[in-house]
Amino acid sequence: MDLAEHGISASGRVLRNPSTPQLYTHALARGDGRLAEGGPLVVDTGTHTGRSPKDKLIVREPGSEARIWWSDVNAEISEEHFEGLREKVIAHLGERETLYVIDAFAGADPAHRIAVRVVTDRPYHALFATTMFIEPTEDELASFEPQALVLHTPELEADPAVDGTRSGTFVVLHPGRTEVLIGGTFYAGEIKKSIFTVMNDRLPLEGVLPMHCSANVGPDGDVAIFFGLSGTGKTTLSADPERHLIGDDEHGWGDAGVFNFEGGCYAKVIRLSAAAEPQIFRTTHTFGTILENVIMDERGELDLDDDSRTENTRAAYDLEQIDNALPEKRAGHPRSVIFLTADAFGILPPIARLSRDQALFYFLSGFTAKLAGTEIGVTEPQPTFSACFGAPFLPQPPVVYARMLGAKLDEHGAPVWLVNTGWTGGPFGEGSRMPIAATRALLSAALSGELAHAEVRTDPTFGFQVPVSVPGVDAALLDPHSTWRDADAYDRKARELARMFRDNIERFDVSDAIRAAGPQV
Repeated sequence: MDLAEHGISASGRVLRNPSTPQLYTHALARGDGRLAEGGPLVVDTGTHTGRSPKDKLIVREPGSEARIWWSDVNAEISEEHFEGLREKVIAHLGERETLYVIDAFAGADPAHRIAVRVVTDRPYHALFATTMFIEPTEDELASFEPQALVLHTPELEADPAVDGTRSGTFVVLHPGRTEVLIGGTFYAGEIKKSIFTVMNDRLPLEGVLPMHCSANVGPDGDVAIFFGLSGTGKTTLSADPERHLIGDDEHGWGDAGVFNFEGGCYAKVIRLSAAAEPQIFRTTHTFGTILENVIMDERGELDLDDDSRTENTRAAYDLEQIDNALPEKRAGHPRSVIFLTADAFGILPPIARLSRDQALFYFLSGFTAKLAGTEIGVTEPQPTFSACFGAPFLPQPPVVYARMLGAKLDEHGAPVWLVNTGWTGGPFGEGSRMPIAATRALLSAALSGELAHAEVRTDPTFGFQVPVSVPGVDAALLDPHSTWRDADAYDRKARELARMFRDNIERFDVSDAIRAAGPQV
């Protein structure tokens, strides 16, 4: 395959869309991975066992600079520095013995998908791209024209003084050219999240709301979407045996409904339970799955409980490995919207109903805890506010996405629920993690409409409505105040969290109604 159109003069072989067995063979021969019991490919991502958000840069260029949210999230790099770094990247690729080209789609809705080309010199990263994006048909591949290009050189490091980067690691997006340069990190998640960032920039221009959420659909066509940051339960809770899985992480909400951006899932697997999450557990013992930083002994047996490498152990697998995955990867408009938060303070109830204005307040807040290992340097849960439950992936200002969500809620009338999958009975270190069985029971009641008729109380601090009782759920869990040994300590921490919400919303230009919908200090 000729890569001259991208400026790459390849001196070795170029393999386009090689098969999974081919990529396994190459990865094993290079020593890039090991084969585990059942057939997954186990890889070590080296120093970077999570994303490196401070090394994400966006090129400031005339065609897009007016719409970009210039901030700590989107640091800028000049076009001159981009061009210099790109020359290093293509020179490095040109010298490799073998290059792997993956041509695929992002977006299951043909009206809003983009054709993505990933060029890498690493077979396991090529397998990751094959797994995570949507495979073209033979006819589509024959006429494939890339609309987004990822040039991936994990072992190539930048020189910050010369290249304008923060460190040797770089994830650089040129919005006008829809090109991404990735180097200095072997963590494969940077590939998928770079294209998610592209979709977050592109789709609002087409009137489609991009979302950091999972999605599933019930037998009656009732779609539910689950917003949340890494580790809050998007993958786990959307893999419901009673419902069809649309996708586990990235979706768009357009005029025809919800559609997945991806063809695979990327699940955290630390301490994964065969009893609680049987389908995801099964993928960790299946050919075609990539396991990142999972510990394996010399016999090829996995230890999913071992966090000695990182808490952020991951499995990348085809969506179709989940029994009830929806082949079309798209469905109608949501009838339920869920905000997932892992509250490390142990203050929020396991479920609460939000009004429309409260929904936009909590959407912009994006409150959760960064869980250990998800980003470099995070070793225990840290309370954080991440706008739209995905600030690291938002090229445009958060209010752009909030306004679009508000319009969708107004049009379709879906109820919005805030679900705490974090701590209860006290903060992290004192309380315990919310029982997953209780979370599942509450979600089942919400999605079925049962909670719409439940008796509720209005939380005096946060203002949202909380069910008083739900069949199959310990009533004490529904009142976090009562789960703390020290009621005064709960009140003090609740006021502290409320002030954090109030301070955070001041960063955004929102209406008085949305501002007033937040907690009262």
